Amino acid sequence: MLSPGTSSGGLAVAVLCKSRQGKEAQKGSLLFDDLPPTSSTDSGPGGPLLFDDLPPAGSGHSGSLATSVSQMVKNEGKGAKRKTPEDEKNGSEELVEKKVCKASSVIFGLKGYVAERKGEREEMQDAHVILNDITEECRPPSSLITRVSYFAVFDGHGGIRASKFAAQNLHQNLIRKFPKGDVISVEKTVKRCLLDTFKHTDEEFLKQASSQKPAWKDGSTATCVLAVDNILYIANLGDSRAILCRYNEESQKHAALSLSKEHNPTQYEERMRIQKAGGNVRDGRVLGVLEVSRSIGDGQYKRCGVTSVPDIRRCQLTPNDRFILLACDGLFKVFTPEEAVNFILSCLEDEKIQTREGKPALDARYEAACNRLANKAVQRGSADNVTVMVVQIGH
Repeated sequence: MLSPGTSSGGLAVAVLCKSRQGKEAQKGSLLFDDLPPTSSTDSGPGGPLLFDDLPPAGSGHSGSLATSVSQMVKNEGKGAKRKTPEDEKNGSEELVEKKVCKASSVIFGLKGYVAERKGEREEMQDAHVILNDITEECRPPSSLITRVSYFAVFDGHGGIRASKFAAQNLHQNLIRKFPKGDVISVEKTVKRCLLDTFKHTDEEFLKQASSQKPAWKDGSTATCVLAVDNILYIANLGDSRAILCRYNEESQKHAALSLSKEHNPTQYEERMRIQKAGGNVRDGRVLGVLEVSRSIGDGQYKRCGVTSVPDIRRCQLTPNDRFILLACDGLFKVFTPEEAVNFILSCLEDEKIQTREGKPALDARYEAACNRLANKAVQRGSADNVTVMVVQIGH
C-alpha cells in the first residue's frame, strides 16, 4: 500500500497537511449522521436510502451486474467519478424480491475457509477472521435474529500491527455494540453498529500507535461481511474485495457480483475529500505515498482526508447463491472476479481432490480451492501478500 522510500513520509505529511482539527471534528460528526430519520420506512422506496442495495434475486439482474474489472480500472484511471447506477425497479422485480424474502425463512448455513501466501514480501502483513456463528456472543433479540456470522480480511501496509489489531479487536467491538433487546429497525441499528465499530477500532489503534516512540505508522484495509440471518452487511475500507457467486437461471451460468466498493485516491469523491482536508493526490497515491484513501491506522494521513468510515452495503442471500469470496488486492492484481469465481467453481467440481479420513468431501474441495487459488496468484506474479477466503453458503 505504501510506495518505497517513505522514510521522509512523516515530514511530508507535516508540511503538506494543514492542521484542521476543529473542522475535522465537525466533519466527523456529519459522516456518521447519514441515517434517515427513524420514521422512514425500511422497505420499498426507503430501502435505497438506508444502504447501497445490491441486486434483488431476479435472475435477469444477476448476469448484467457481473462487474468488469478492466472497465472499472479504466474508469478509475481517468479519475472519473464512479456513478452507482440506480436500479429502476418495475412491479415484477419488486414481486420477485418479496417472494425471495418470504422464501428465506430457512437460514442458510455459512462456513469459511482460508489460505494465505506471503508472496515476494518480506513478511506476511495480511490478517483474517472466520467466525461461522457468533449468535451467542452477540446475544441479539431472539425474536428478530436467529444467526449472526462474521468474516473479515485485513491487508496491512507499513507493518503488521494495524491489520493484526483490527483482526483481534474489530469483531470484539462489534459484539459489544451489537443491538440488544427491542429495536425499531434491525437494518438501521446494524448499520449504526458497524459505523461505530469501525470508528472505535480505528481510534483505539491510533491511540496505541501514537503512544509509541517512534509512533507506529502502520495501516490496514478492512473488508468485513456480517451475516444477520440471510442478510449480508458488507463493510469495506480500502481495496480488498468481497464477491458473491450467484447462479443465473436464465443464462445457466454463475455470475460474480461485487459486494464492495474499493477506495482509491484517484476516485473523484475520494480525491475531493482529501483535497478539502489539505492533502493532495500524486501518482495515484495520497501525498504520492499511500495507495488507499480509507483505512484503519495511517495516523499521519488522517489529517489529510484519509478516513476510517466504511462503505456499507446490504445483500439478501438467495437459494441461487453458492459462495462468497473475500480477498486482498494481491489476488485481484492477477485475477478478475470472474476468473477467480470460475477457478473456485472448477475446484468444487473436481472429484479427484483427496479427502482426509473423517472429513466431508465438500470441505476438502473448499480448502483446495482456497489453496490452489492463492498458489496460482503467486505463480501469476502477484508480488503482494495473498489472502483468499471462501465462505460456503449451505442450502
